[in-house]
Amino acid sequence: MGIVGCGVIGRVHLRWAMEAPFIEVVAIADIRKEAAEEVAQQFGVATAYTDPEDLFRDPRVEAAVLAFQTAGRTAAALRAFAHGKHVLLEKPVAMNADEVRQMLAAKGELIVGCCSSRHRFLPSFLAVKSFLDSGALGQIRLIRIRAAKPDEGPPKTPPPPWRLRRDLNGGGILMDWGCYDLDYLLALFDWQLTPRWVTANMWTVPPPFEPHVALGSDAETHVVALLLCDNGITVAYERGEYMPTVPEDSWEIIGENGSLRFRMVPEKGKTVVFYRATTEKGVTPQVIWQGDERWDTVNQGVLYDFARAVLERREPATNLERAFLVQRITDAIYEAATKGEPLALDW
Repeated sequence: MGIVGCGVIGRVHLRWAMEAPFIEVVAIADIRKEAAEEVAQQFGVATAYTDPEDLFRDPRVEAAVLAFQTAGRTAAALRAFAHGKHVLLEKPVAMNADEVRQMLAAKGELIVGCCSSRHRFLPSFLAVKSFLDSGALGQIRLIRIRAAKPDEGPPKTPPPPWRLRRDLNGGGILMDWGCYDLDYLLALFDWQLTPRWVTANMWTVPPPFEPHVALGSDAETHVVALLLCDNGITVAYERGEYMPTVPEDSWEIIGENGSLRFRMVPEKGKTVVFYRATTEKGVTPQVIWQGDERWDTVNQGVLYDFARAVLERREPATNLERAFLVQRITDAIYEAATKGEPLALDW
């Protein structure tokens, strides 16, 4: 394996790669020479490149992890494909669906994964998926997803300049976290949940918190969308950061026989609760899963799944085709918000 990008997330990938007996990190690359040299010394990697193309040319490298900002990642992936390398893409998969189409056309038989699948390696995901598959909720009516993160005052370290830049990240909170939400949601329904209409709105950072983001930030920090799907299912989606509100992080899936409540992210003492609807007692809660989860699981899981997919010549949890679906819905939310009117999705 070779890892391109020696920032925070690149070092996370390196940490877990170094602990896996089935992964050998033979090279890293970063356009910042000092970062490449520092990380190579820290993790004991013998070869450090300052040009990713040199890593892609390296015959020892079978698979490359692209762990840097979204802009430019598709171009790097296309170069990796040209050299016959399997690729794990950090999330979001690309700047837009057109870039994903380019990668789909170029990858051939190579294995490509996307890190938007991270939270699906948590035990609670399997519990939620199993419960939904049981049919206990009956016909699904409404899926509510709300993740509101309030501003916490001036940042302790300078915020990354790409984080809320459309030209560098493709967008803001919807690109950064929406890919996790949509990946998780679509996987719960076996990638068969099909939005037909979407309406949306989004806002940039509120004036009181403008000093807390990087100069030049122009992307959204708050997004709301309503997706009307096949089979009468409606998805009410909201995610925000730097918000003038109290924190909330919850999912609720409401069916004709009850509802299921849980959180997507890992936490200690996490619960998945079924609220059963009965004629005799009304709505009564039942904990169907409880346990402790760690953030390490999401980062280890996505890397190890990709590495094993390469070794076993199988598809990873989120392959490029699935990531394309996530990006198409993401693009539709942006378009609906820009137009200010409902948008029909033609699949």
